[in-house]
Amino acid sequence: MFDFFPLINSIRISFISTIIVFFIGVFMAHMVLKTNKLVKGLLDVLFTLPLVLPPTVVGYLLIRILGPNRIIGSFFIKNFNIRLTMNWWSAIISTSIVVFPLMYRTVRGAFESYDNTLTYAGKTLGLSNTYIFWNIKIISCKKGIIAGLILTFARALGEYGATSMLCGYTPGRTATISTTVYQLWITNNDILCFKWVLINIFISIFVLCFINFFESNNK
Repeated sequence: MFDFFPLINSIRISFISTIIVFFIGVFMAHMVLKTNKLVKGLLDVLFTLPLVLPPTVVGYLLIRILGPNRIIGSFFIKNFNIRLTMNWWSAIISTSIVVFPLMYRTVRGAFESYDNTLTYAGKTLGLSNTYIFWNIKIISCKKGIIAGLILTFARALGEYGATSMLCGYTPGRTATISTTVYQLWITNNDILCFKWVLINIFISIFVLCFINFFESNNK
């Protein structure tokens, strides 16, 4: 019987990671644009760094921080009996960090093209900054933000390097599509490996087609 756990696990990890990254990415993009040029440049480098670093390097750094014998990892084990590595939800941490730059850069680009006169008009009407941000600015930039969400989800679905190092591969517990493909390949199970490759390709094509459809209907 075909085991769909890697697919289900990958989708839930990607979905949760995308939601987390959406709120953090929107907040950080909004705050960075309000800073001076020097601070903006430094924060841009920091927030974009996971995009250019090899995912395995990100995974290694996370293990050094969240491992059971490290400061943060041991703190959670001793005080909450929670292990931050080798669980399915550990992949949410690694995936969120790896895909965060995509969401951040996309949202920041959308915010940079935002017409600030809409904000000024809202203020003259007595609208609060929170209302203006979520009901005017976000709506005006929705095309870029939605594109960022889709790309973030797609990238999260295919994340391997950091995820394999932080949560490993355990069938029925931590397996994702990417880690399953690798595991099947090294065990010479080419037939099943190829099936998962086809599933991954199909999902990727579907996501790309959805992006093209969305962009063509919002021009």
